[in-house]
Amino acid sequence: MKKRGKWLALALVAALAVTTVGCGSGKKESKGEKGASEEIKDLVTYEVPQREMENVFVLNTEMAADLNVLCNTNEGFLETNPKGQLVAGIAKEWGTEDNGLTWTFKMRDDVKWVDQQGNEKADMVADDFVTALEWILNAHKNDAGNNTSMPISMIKGAKEYREYTKSLSADEALKLDKSKFLEMVGIETPDDYTVVYHCIAETPYFDTVAVSACLYPISQGFIDEVGVENVKSVGIDKLWYNGPYILTEFIQGNTKTLTKNESYWDKDCKLFDTVTIKLVEDVTVGYSLYDTGEIDTIDLAEANLRAIYEDENNQYHDYLTEKLPNKFSYQMKFNYAKKNEDGSDDTNWNTAIANEAFRQSIYYGLDLTKTYERANMINPLSCENTAYTMKGLVYFSDGTEYVDRVEELIELPESNGKKMRRLDKEKAEELKKQAIEELSAKGVKFPVEMDYYIPAGSQLALDSATVLQENFAECLGDDYIKLNIGTYVSSLTQEVIDPSLQSVVMNGWGADYGDVQNFLGQETYGEETAYYSMNYTNINDATDPELIATWKEFTDLVNKANAITGDLDERYEAYAQAEAYMLKHAMTIPYKLEISWQLSKINDYSVSHAIYGMQNAKYKNWETSVDAYTTEDYEKFAEEFNK
Repeated sequence: MKKRGKWLALALVAALAVTTVGCGSGKKESKGEKGASEEIKDLVTYEVPQREMENVFVLNTEMAADLNVLCNTNEGFLETNPKGQLVAGIAKEWGTEDNGLTWTFKMRDDVKWVDQQGNEKADMVADDFVTALEWILNAHKNDAGNNTSMPISMIKGAKEYREYTKSLSADEALKLDKSKFLEMVGIETPDDYTVVYHCIAETPYFDTVAVSACLYPISQGFIDEVGVENVKSVGIDKLWYNGPYILTEFIQGNTKTLTKNESYWDKDCKLFDTVTIKLVEDVTVGYSLYDTGEIDTIDLAEANLRAIYEDENNQYHDYLTEKLPNKFSYQMKFNYAKKNEDGSDDTNWNTAIANEAFRQSIYYGLDLTKTYERANMINPLSCENTAYTMKGLVYFSDGTEYVDRVEELIELPESNGKKMRRLDKEKAEELKKQAIEELSAKGVKFPVEMDYYIPAGSQLALDSATVLQENFAECLGDDYIKLNIGTYVSSLTQEVIDPSLQSVVMNGWGADYGDVQNFLGQETYGEETAYYSMNYTNINDATDPELIATWKEFTDLVNKANAITGDLDERYEAYAQAEAYMLKHAMTIPYKLEISWQLSKINDYSVSHAIYGMQNAKYKNWETSVDAYTTEDYEKFAEEFNK
């Protein structure tokens, strides 16, 4: 990543925005028609049940399902454009004069907080960023620890302040004003529209953190109005908004409606009057809604894609468009401290998954091609994931992409275009034999039962899970591992993850900022800020000594990389060594990338595609058409974009 100069001026940022946001903008010539097609004023899109919102307070969540909505209602210093570049937002200027030890953000002075009815509540000022960071770091206000990892690892005094608040009673911590916080933490506000952060070490990528919730603001007036003890539980009618939209409706399990904020500071941007997000059972149901004109975009399931692709006379044949890769790297995450439904330990599973040969047999033996075909039957191997970190996040100074270096370290063969690159049937069989021998000696019963949960009532989820179940049976043998398909009603987190019932979950992580630490730091041992360790793998509750030793070694490698701040090439190499260690020990197994096909009235090339942050679902400056885009349209968009 390039180190930034002393200041990034508004003029330069504006120029970048013009050259990139403008690509493919304006009216389009619809295929077979004369003249231009109208753009959509009231967008209707969709989500599936496993991506339903669970939190509406932006500082209290790290879940993409929440942030994909809240990035529209809340806004921080910076934004990202369709090229994924940082551009000015509330901060009109920003920069560092000492290679990242100190970062200064100079704000606009015309940003307003409004309530759900659009009434102006307060001017947005620098102190709002102080208020928000204090809430995040206060261990009793933010007892779940959401959004703490980045400030703790980067900002002076952040870790110490959180530890200090832990030493207080809940009553004492909730009553804290910001005086002690400002005394301890490296943040200052020289005036009402300037915020300065002091980093623990040189952090040349700190500005990339500004598009994540951990550096988003809240108003002290909002906290005073609802009460500090109620902040996390307030409804959308009590929230204050400073983004381009207001969340005017949220019917759990049904719809969410965003309405344009008439007081939004950016008067020259393009916004929809409303955005409605419908919750649909799955994309096959969504396809029917698209067909009847009730939604404006739909990803295609295998059956629908195949039917359209193979029939040149199908009405949608010339409208198939391949989506751009999103920023998420999906992993197969194991639960190392699984519970039974009665709350007792699932000893058989926990013993088996702690065995390295057992995990490695899955890594080398499980062929996921049929799973990839579910999303992309035209080019399934494009969905193969080879690493933990998402491709394109960072580059070495010689231009080498970071994931390419990880692949080199794990000696991953080149693709032959016919099978997954990591597959090694002979090696998998040897590891399976070894695992059976070692685990039988420990009393493990075969087949090992692997519990995997999907939303109840979703036929598409059931079909996909059934394919995965068949993959395990065909590749590894159902006498060795048996995948059980369980269901949850409304919340995977509350019904499955919190009681630790899952053996495995397929989960994607997208970077919150432009550094590898944000990926690998989610899996470290014994650290409160490691999101997946704390919430999904439960590695801190595991008991197997060899497993714990493996995780501690990985954690040491990550922390050694964290400590390297002066030379980014050296830093990235250290992370690559840690990630290669993770993959070689099959601590987690890369699962897939999301590259699917769609029918859409949205030009994806006009949407933000940052590899980090929470703004890719921000409905701002999107190009749309009331007439669906064609394959030919998308080819032109891609050609223009890639110039």
